[in-house]
Amino acid sequence: MIEIRSDVLVIGSGIAGLSFALKAAEMGTVSLITKKQKAESNTNYAQGGIAAVSSPDDSFDLHIHDTLSAGVGLCHRDAVEILVKEGPNRLKELVHIGVDFTTNKGKLDLGREGGHSRHRIVHSHDRSGSEIERALLHAIAAHPNITVYENHLAIDLVTEHHLGEKLAKDTPVHCWGAYALDVESNIVKTVLTSITVLCSGGLGQAYLHTTNPSIATGDGVAMAFRAGARIGNMEFIQFHPTTLYNSGSPAFLISEAIRGFGGILKTKNGEEFMNRYDERGSLAPRDIVARAIDTELKRKGDEYVLLDLRHLQTDDVKSHFPHIYETCLTKYKLDITNEPIPVVPAAHYSCGGVLTDLNGRTSIQNLYACGEVAMTGVHGANRLASNSLLEAVVFSDRAFRDAQHVLETQRPRVPDIPAWDDSGTFDAEEWVLISHDCREIQEIMWDYVGIVRSDLRLERAQRRLKFIRNEIENFYKRTKVVEGLIELRNLSTVADLIVRCALMRKESRGLHYTTDYPERNDREWLKDTVVTMWE
Repeated sequence: MIEIRSDVLVIGSGIAGLSFALKAAEMGTVSLITKKQKAESNTNYAQGGIAAVSSPDDSFDLHIHDTLSAGVGLCHRDAVEILVKEGPNRLKELVHIGVDFTTNKGKLDLGREGGHSRHRIVHSHDRSGSEIERALLHAIAAHPNITVYENHLAIDLVTEHHLGEKLAKDTPVHCWGAYALDVESNIVKTVLTSITVLCSGGLGQAYLHTTNPSIATGDGVAMAFRAGARIGNMEFIQFHPTTLYNSGSPAFLISEAIRGFGGILKTKNGEEFMNRYDERGSLAPRDIVARAIDTELKRKGDEYVLLDLRHLQTDDVKSHFPHIYETCLTKYKLDITNEPIPVVPAAHYSCGGVLTDLNGRTSIQNLYACGEVAMTGVHGANRLASNSLLEAVVFSDRAFRDAQHVLETQRPRVPDIPAWDDSGTFDAEEWVLISHDCREIQEIMWDYVGIVRSDLRLERAQRRLKFIRNEIENFYKRTKVVEGLIELRNLSTVADLIVRCALMRKESRGLHYTTDYPERNDREWLKDTVVTMWE
């Protein structure tokens, strides 16, 4: 058995995981495992930036109002106030670490995106996530207390279950680390720690079309669910309204900042349509824009709508969006300064996840969750653009401070944990059959659990997913684990959780729109949707 011990285990290397690890390293040793290369994460793909109050004409109250408005009544106000009020200080920390944000005449250049009443998006041109990752990884590499394990995929959280104890609904569950597959050596390692932090990102790969990289298979949510954690609001999957049509997988994202800069959505025949759906037009929040595009496509039978920038100054477009301009021009032979951009919605962000308190604590003791994997209450039924990176740094900081207190005052004792049992056989021929389940899950989710839903579609999806989950689980229990199988198992779990939560919510709100219950119902559904493995 290969056993790794440290004070803290961080699972994931996006902005939340790296931020937590960097601070935690000041109080002890940190093991950080990441399933691919350390720079591969949803953070790295984020174009827009970080929403934070940074100008005299803005205020905390305005940012709070915009966030609550986008969340359609389900945001936890206390979490939103923390997000907004602590955000500027977390932003200063990123600048101190070395993040090179774009400036204009010596001040931060502030963009604007859908749902925001002010220019408040701090960015690094149109590759903000990549720049943040660069600076954080540089600081991580220089810290002697942090060991990064690349190509290590977490399989399951270590709990009482692995000591032979039967988990029950009302009994406390403790986390002491995780089992992780070293993909390159095909060896399962036991990573034992006093504190474990899930920062494993999103689950966009559950859908056929997504902006998320291949790593976004919902691993953290699935592992936490299997360990007994409370999971919330999984029905609220945000579809980014504007990804480049026919750009492959993951779909190439056309930043919301382009609409904030003045880009206008039009049908293929050049008709502006967003004012029919919302008085804010092309600057409406993402749920409204994505649903409007979906309606237009179905009404006209078109494959895409157009995002038109041709009325804007060419040099301004090139200077503000250099990455988008160059990628479209060189990779897709599209000059966005004199041709409209064909765009379609794609799965982008999960507003639900592992339920946490205001300090990142989950319902499992010694287990924290930060970033997209967590449900802090900030996003409600729809995330306001560019609040995700802000949430990651704000709540990873709060989780760090809480974990620091735990380690200093009541350091959890780690019991003797058995080695991973890798007995079993691997039938390559049978794996070929099982691997087809991935595509089937993605197609089911896209066809039946997308932007517009119905009970009929959801029930059909649930029946088919149940069969697939059972097939995968039976195969999993009698074979050695491999990377694809672990991810497939997790995808089937999170897909089922999305459907379960969607069937529970008998109304339409934010990102969850069902034709059976097209109206918002505050009397019965002004509450979170929470599930556990026992329900």
